[in-house]
Amino acid sequence: MQIDEQVTFRKLEVFLAFMELGNMSRVAEAVGQSTVSVHRALHSLEEGLRCPLFRRDGRRLIPLAAAYAFAEHAGRAIRACADGVQAAREAAGFTAARLRIGALYSLTVRTLPRLLMGLKTRRPELDVELTLGSNRDLLEKLNDGRLDAIVIAVQSDARHPELVEIPLFDDEICFAAPLNSPYAGRATIDLQDLRGQKFVSLSEDFATYRDFTHAFEIAGFEPEIAMRVGDIFSLTNLVSGGVGYALLPRRVEEFSPQVQFIPLAPRYATRQRITLLLPRNRERNPNLLALSAECRMFKRR
Repeated sequence: MQIDEQVTFRKLEVFLAFMELGNMSRVAEAVGQSTVSVHRALHSLEEGLRCPLFRRDGRRLIPLAAAYAFAEHAGRAIRACADGVQAAREAAGFTAARLRIGALYSLTVRTLPRLLMGLKTRRPELDVELTLGSNRDLLEKLNDGRLDAIVIAVQSDARHPELVEIPLFDDEICFAAPLNSPYAGRATIDLQDLRGQKFVSLSEDFATYRDFTHAFEIAGFEPEIAMRVGDIFSLTNLVSGGVGYALLPRRVEEFSPQVQFIPLAPRYATRQRITLLLPRNRERNPNLLALSAECRMFKRR
C-alpha cells in the first residue's frame, strides 16, 4: 500500500502529542507550533489516511477508535525511524564513541603513543580501536569502511582525491646492519658494494618494501633475499641476529640497540612521508576533527 504524501513523521509527532496531552494549546507548546498549525496537521493527517480520526465536539477533538489504533503503530514507526537514524550515524562514525584507527607497525615506537595520548586529552570519552597492518591492507580497510582513519607511508606522487591527507613527518630510509658488521663504521652506504650479500625484507604490501626495491633498481641489481616477514619488528630482530641486512626507516632505530642505521649514499636517498588519511566525506566528524587537529600539532612539534 502506498502511503499518502500528507502522512509525514512531523505530523505523526503532532498526532501522538495530541493523543497524550488532549489539549490544543498544550500540544502547540510541546511541539513548538501554533494551535492553528496543530489543527491543520491533524486535519491533513486524516485526509492522508482517508478516514476520520476525531469527532468534533464544539472546538474539542474527541479521538475515535481509529485514532487509538493508529497511535500504536505511529509510535512504533517514530521509534523505528529514530533508531534507524541513530544506527546510520553510528555506522558513519558521526555519533559513535569509538574511533577505528589503522597504522603501520613501525609507528608504535613513538608516533602513535603521542598521537593517541593527545587524542584522549581532547576527547577522553572516546574509545579508540587500533589496527596494525601494511599500507595495502590498511588502505583497503579504509576504503571498505572498516577503518575510520589510517596513518601510513604515502608516496609523494600518489593521489587520493577521495581522501583528506594530513602529513605528519618525512622519514629517511637507511641501511640496517648488526653493530659488528663490516659496514658498521661507514658514514654512508653505496648499494653497489653489497652485491652478493643477503637481505631480509617485508612483504610486497608494505611501503618499506616498495622503497627497498626502488633503491636496488637505482643500484641496477636484484638483492638476494634470505627471508620475508610480515612486520618490521621481526625484520629488525632478523637483522640484529645476522640473518641478513635490510633497508629500514629511521623511526625504528630505537627498537633495537643491536642494529646500526647508516644513511644511504645520496643517489639512493629515499624518504617516506607519514600521513594521516581519512575519508573526505567524513572530515567534519567530531572524532576525526580531533584526530586531525592532533596530527597537525604533532607536525608542528
